[in-house]
Amino acid sequence: MRSIYPVFRYPDARAAIDWLCAAFDFEVHEVHDAPDGSVAHAQLGYGGDLIMLATGSGPRVRPADDDYVVYVAVDDVDAHHGRAKAAGAEIVREPFDTDYGSRDYTARDLAGYVWSFGTYRP
Repeated sequence: MRSIYPVFRYPDARAAIDWLCAAFDFEVHEVHDAPDGSVAHAQLGYGGDLIMLATGSGPRVRPADDDYVVYVAVDDVDAHHGRAKAAGAEIVREPFDTDYGSRDYTARDLAGYVWSFGTYRP
């Protein structure tokens, strides 16, 4: 049973959905429209887990490069990094090995949110 769902707001949630799927390999789970045609609520899946998003202002200020809001465990960091980079993600930190056995990288999405991806699974 899932208990924690990161939630994001994007000025153009439809573009964000397309971009997150292309860059970070998410899959659309469901999208609900608001009466004005914007995205009221969407769920994107990755490896059996979900994030939620909607149309909104996005981050109030541009987060610092080390101020990531979510960590996503992936099987192949280098392949994931390559996909994100090819889709235009701003790579904040190239893939690196940690002293606790994980391989990680950090990227900024089109709204400025900072994401961390790696092989660490607690």
